[in-house]
Parts: sequence; structure tokens; C-alpha cells
Amino acid sequence: MRYLTAGESHGKQLTTIIEGVPSHLPLLRDQINESLIRRQGGYGRGKRMQIEKDLVEITSGVRHGYTLGSPITLVVHNDDFKHWTDIMGEDPLPEDTKNIRRTVTKPRPGHADLNGGMKYGHRDMRNVLERSSARETAARVGAGAVAKVLLKELGIEVAGYVREIAGIVSDVDENLTLKERREISEASPVRTFDEGAAQKMMEAIDQAKKEGDSIGGVAEVYVEGMPPGLGSYVQYDRKLDAKIASSVMSINAFKGVEFGIGFEAARRNGSQVHDEILWDEEKGYSRRTNRLGGFEGGMTTGMPIVVKGVMKPIPTLYKPLQSVDIETKEPFSASIERSDSCAVPAASVVMEHVVAFELAKAITEEFPADYFPRLKRAVDDYREEVRGF
Repeated sequence: MRYLTAGESHGKQLTTIIEGVPSHLPLLRDQINESLIRRQGGYGRGKRMQIEKDLVEITSGVRHGYTLGSPITLVVHNDDFKHWTDIMGEDPLPEDTKNIRRTVTKPRPGHADLNGGMKYGHRDMRNVLERSSARETAARVGAGAVAKVLLKELGIEVAGYVREIAGIVSDVDENLTLKERREISEASPVRTFDEGAAQKMMEAIDQAKKEGDSIGGVAEVYVEGMPPGLGSYVQYDRKLDAKIASSVMSINAFKGVEFGIGFEAARRNGSQVHDEILWDEEKGYSRRTNRLGGFEGGMTTGMPIVVKGVMKPIPTLYKPLQSVDIETKEPFSASIERSDSCAVPAASVVMEHVVAFELAKAITEEFPADYFPRLKRAVDDYREEVRGF
């Protein structure tokens, strides 16, 4: 499985093309829309989410509620494009046009503006920011939503939520099931567990917004049902945890990833890091603890996968940092685009979906995946095989 996305933040639409999804997988538009709507929610979101009502149009690869095995195309239209047609339209401008509206010559610190302008030769850095915008993650969530449908049909569930915002940590009972984690976090405006921490998070978001600033945090994705042995130790580029880490780091504004106890492992002795192995006749192999987050040697252990991602504060600020106008080389305050004061709750949804896609990709690489019923039989047979290993 693989996918490509296309589209600009204020362009006509976002497009996702997914290849490698098995045929005969039941897939409905509403399953994708549910994920897109979740991405738009969360406390701290800006006005753009009030403008766009992200709903998907499936234009290929699905017939009568089932996938065909051919590429699936998803389209999300940008409702706001009608206000940007003269700025973002594809037709050439009239020869007598002297000034292009909404040009950007003052790169924003922390964004792709300056580096992208240098790389692609864009003096108007709107040509950079329109594509580098986190608006693109709506297309990735669409791909992940398809992956989540495949995983669920195989008994694999994925949930994303918030563990920390602005240094305020939300405690979670590690014994909670995925279903319980999902239900509790989805009922929270900031997608977290501890109501007291949630209130403090919202107050921190309000304060940041009042000051024209932004705040970041930590999202976590929790996965149940992945069989052991997915990924491989034999080559560096086949390690599944590495692939997941790469996908998480590709999300806009994410600056770090950890599995299980993560960086805390550097401060513990080995006896307090590694997970003891157990076996019983009914379940087969398991671990006494899950400090390594469901991975050993780049492969799944069969325990829940637990991965955290660190999101920096969004760099578009209403009290902008100093920058330099690339035309005059004079210091200026950086340009302002519409922005969120905190996007961590929404980013937890994005992270959930990029992780889901990597897991679905690993499944389809490991087992025969052209025809979904055949794939399901292969996964079921494998589970039975490793249980009795």
C-alpha cells in the first residue's frame, strides 16, 4: 500500500490516491468522513475549521460499497477557494497585472517559507506555504481512514489522544482498554483523560490565544490486535517501528517520537526497561509489562503498540517573530496567516491515521493482499500458528 496527496491549502481541492488496497474490502464514504470531522475538532482550533466542512468524494476504486483493488481516489473540496480564485487560480494573469494579491516576501520563522523559496526559486513564498500547510493532513487522514477500515476488519483497532499540552500532563490508567481510552478521550474537548488536567489545558490554550501565542504538546497512539512478528530485524529499512517513527515525524510541527517508556529508558537500569516473556496455553506468548511499547528488534510483539509524538507550538503567531523581507532585506515582523493557538488535539487524530496506514501497509506486505477474504484467512492462520509456536 502507498499513497500520494496533492493540493494547496487555498486551492480547489485536496486529492489522495491510494494504491494497494485489497479488493472486496467493505468501504463507505461515511467511514472516511467520520475521521475527517474528528480532525477538524478539538479545543484551540482556528477560524479555518469554521469555513471548511471536510467531506470526501470517492471518485475511483470503490463500487457498490466494496473496493475494486484498483487505485482509490479521494477528493476533499476547499469551500474557501471561491474567495481565492484570483490568488490561487491556475490561469495566467493578465499582462497588465502589476501586483499579485496576498504575496508573501516575509518568511515566517519555523515554517518552510524561506527554505522552500530558496529550494524552488519562489520569490513569492505563498507558492511554498500553500503546499507546506497542515491543511494537507486532511488528505493523509483520508488515506489513514481507509487503512483503519482494513485493520478493523482484521481485528486491529487504533486510537489517538492527547497526553500533554503546554507542560500539563494528563494521567491515564495504563490498564484501560483501547475502547475505554477512545470513549473517554473523545468525550473531552482536548481529547484527554484527566478532567482536571483538561481544564488546565483549555485555560492554557485560552491564555496563549489572548497573548497571540501558540502552545504544543504530546499526542499518543494506542493499538490493539497487531499480531507479533510484523516488521523485520534483517535490514534497517524493514524495522516497523522505524517506519512508524518516520511517518509520525512527517506530520507538520512534529519534532520527536518515542515508543513505550521511550526516552525514560535512558534513565533506568535494564531490569526496569525490558519486558519479561510469559506463556499460557490459551493466549500463547505475552509480556508481563509493555515498557517497550509493543516492539522488539523492529518487530511487533503482539502487545499493544504505544507511540508518542511531540508537537511543537505552531509557528504562525499573531504576535509574529522578527523576520527579513527577502526583497528589501529589511527586518520586519513575519507575515500572519490564519492559525490555531493549539492544534495538539487535532494532531492526535492525524497521528492516529498515519500510524494506521503504516500498520496496514505492513500487513499487506507480509500477507497475500490482492483479495481481502484471502488476506483475512492468511492473517487468521498466522495468528493461530504463532500462538502455538
